[in-house]
Amino acid sequence: MEKKIDSNVKLQLAKWQKKMFWMMWVTYASFYLLRVNISIAMPEIMKEFSLSKSDMGLVLSSLFLMYAVGQFINGQLGDKLNSRLIITIGLLTSAGMNILFGFTGGIIGLMIVVWGINGYFQAMGWGPTVKAMANWFPANIRGKTAGRLGTSYILGGAFSWLLAGYIAENLGWRYTFWIPAIVCVFLALHWYKRARNAPEEIGLPSVEEQESGVISSEIREDTHIGFKNTLKITLMNPYVWLAAFGLFGLNIVRYGFMSWAPTYMFEVQGASISMAAYKAVAFPIAGGLGAIFAGWASDNVFKNKRAPVAFIMLVLLGISCYVFRIIPNDNWILSLICLLFIGFFTFGPHILLVAALPADLGSRKAASSVTGFIDAMGYLGASLTGVGTGILIEKFSWDAAFYFWIFGAFFAAVMVSLIWILKDKKNIKAT
Repeated sequence: MEKKIDSNVKLQLAKWQKKMFWMMWVTYASFYLLRVNISIAMPEIMKEFSLSKSDMGLVLSSLFLMYAVGQFINGQLGDKLNSRLIITIGLLTSAGMNILFGFTGGIIGLMIVVWGINGYFQAMGWGPTVKAMANWFPANIRGKTAGRLGTSYILGGAFSWLLAGYIAENLGWRYTFWIPAIVCVFLALHWYKRARNAPEEIGLPSVEEQESGVISSEIREDTHIGFKNTLKITLMNPYVWLAAFGLFGLNIVRYGFMSWAPTYMFEVQGASISMAAYKAVAFPIAGGLGAIFAGWASDNVFKNKRAPVAFIMLVLLGISCYVFRIIPNDNWILSLICLLFIGFFTFGPHILLVAALPADLGSRKAASSVTGFIDAMGYLGASLTGVGTGILIEKFSWDAAFYFWIFGAFFAAVMVSLIWILKDKKNIKAT
């Protein structure tokens, strides 16, 4: 039986949307407590066990590579299984791997294996989260919602750095893995108990019904359209591939800074390990503002077009990276300002590529699959920057690392510009 959406249903829906948004925000932010904490611990780990930057680069790349594999597999599973279950499994297992990492004792092979497994289960977070967002929020507010949701991993990363910096300074680097793990166990159980996969599962209107204004009063499951269809939507759309290559380039910059900026400040700028952590937090904090701005601009200024906003910000990102390197080491104020710009121009296009565009290109039924594929390609770029940056610094200099990151920004800009140009041409032909 169908009926029009009345004010009481709208009120219930709004209440659940708010509840789900904040549960998604907090739960996904917690994944970063178990991922970027290693950036703060690295200087002490290298010092205690006499490990090289190339050694630690391999550890970083093991997470990124397995995350890429996991994103593709878990992206497909995220559309088949429910977000509530798969996110819980991922967060609990990641917490277990963080606890184990504190006991690896500097054995590089063991560190690579444990951190790689952590990367695979970390990949159970974002695709299913985008799936839940696509299920709960219609397309006309998707850019804004994605921008706000993106602040979860941005500020989650910032909080992880702050927490890890404080713990490392006062308790030692091992506790930067153990304490966040314990916190995340409780957050995973909270998500499993309170989250719901889609509004229709509790008798509220689906996103399609929200857009049409007519609903069914029946309680229904969020059905899967089949792996054949989700794979077709993912692999046969050229815009998905362009977005994936764009994220490949962007993640070279993003994880170049997230993984190596604290070490750069510690070694080159002379900051203490805690001060490097606190200063590096400027990067993701400004990124939160960039994500919100990019989501708003794509909805309101460019009328739901994501590519123009991403292109402009990526070009400015490449320029900002160059400026950051040539700033004198003792001019920490100018360095901090430039770092704010880098964060702003990194996370703005990032949220469009990993949340708004995948939901647009894949529809809500394949949102997790498309997100997983794009993010998988992005983390191949991250795996390249993990070990690649370490080798470039040791074999050449920090300059070589910065030029590598700048290349990533401009490569991403070219990929996104092709989405912009080709989509506009397609729209012109259609009219």
